[in-house]
Amino acid sequence: MVKKLLVDVDCGVDDAQAVMMALAVPDVQVLGVTCVHGNTTVQNVCKNVLRVLGVCGHLEIPVFIGASKPILGNMINAGLFHGEDGLGDAPDPDAPGLELAKQEGAVSAMIRIVNENPGEVLLVATAPLTNLALAVRLDPTLPLKLKGLYIMGGNTDSRGNTTICGEFNFTADPEAAYIVLNDYLCPTYIATWEFTCRSKLPWAFCDDWLAQDTHKSRFMKKIFQHSIDACYSERIDKELVAGQGFISCDSYAMAAAIDDTFIIESDHKAVTVELTGTHSRGIDLLKKTHKAYIMQKVDLEKFKTLMMNALK
Repeated sequence: MVKKLLVDVDCGVDDAQAVMMALAVPDVQVLGVTCVHGNTTVQNVCKNVLRVLGVCGHLEIPVFIGASKPILGNMINAGLFHGEDGLGDAPDPDAPGLELAKQEGAVSAMIRIVNENPGEVLLVATAPLTNLALAVRLDPTLPLKLKGLYIMGGNTDSRGNTTICGEFNFTADPEAAYIVLNDYLCPTYIATWEFTCRSKLPWAFCDDWLAQDTHKSRFMKKIFQHSIDACYSERIDKELVAGQGFISCDSYAMAAAIDDTFIIESDHKAVTVELTGTHSRGIDLLKKTHKAYIMQKVDLEKFKTLMMNALK
C-alpha cells in the first residue's frame, strides 16, 4: 500500500537528507513539499527543495512557497550550521530556478491536498510550524483528515540548541508550535532534539554513507561539508555536537512516517509549548486529553538502511 506524504520543510541539509530518504522508498508518494522560513529565507528554502528534487529526478513533485516569518517576532536562521543559503553555501549554477515553484501558496496547498486525500496523508513537519498553524486556523477540521503528523522539534529535558532551553524549530515560532500541539488532534509523533542526540550514528557511518559512488552522494558530500566542518570548530558547542556522532535530525521524523516499525519505544504524553517565559519555550508535559508519541528509542539499523538507500 502506497504511503502518501506531504512534507513541510525549511530546507537545510538535514531536511534535504529527509526528503531524499522519502524519495528513495518505492511505496512512498510525496504529494507535495511546502516551504517555510527557518534555516534560511523561504525563497532559499524553495530553491533548495527544487535543487534536491532535481538531483533525485523528481521535479514533477509540486513545491509551494509558504510563510516568510513567524506568527510573532522576527525570523532566526541557522546559517552557522547549514550555511547562509541553507545548503552549505555550495551553489550550483545549473540548479532549478524559483520559477518552477507553484503559484498556489503553501498553506492553501496544504489544506487542498489533505482535503483531496482524507484520512490518507501523513504530514511530516521538519521546520518551524508556521504553515501548519496558519492552515488549522483557516480550516479547523484539517487535523481530523490527517492519517498522522510527524514532527521534528521541541525538547523535554530543557536542553536547547538555539537558546539555553530552546530547540530551533520551536524557538523559531513558539506560537505556531503551541497552536499545532494543541489543535492537531490526530496521531502525532515527535522527534525531539534530545532524542536525536541520543540516537546518533557513528561518524564512520557518515564516511561510508558519503563514499557511495553516486550522483546523490556527491551532491550530499558537497552540501554537507559546511556542517561537518562546523561540528569540529569552535563556532558550535562541542558538548552538544562535536564528538557526538552523525545526527540527521529531520530524518528521524521522516523514517517514522515511512516505516511503522521504526519506533521501538515512545512516551505517550500530553504536550504543549510554554509561551510566557516562566519555563522554556519548548515542549511542556501536561495533563490533557490529546497525547503525542514522543520518540525514545528507534531501530537504528533500519535508519542506517534508509539513509544509505537515500544516496544510492
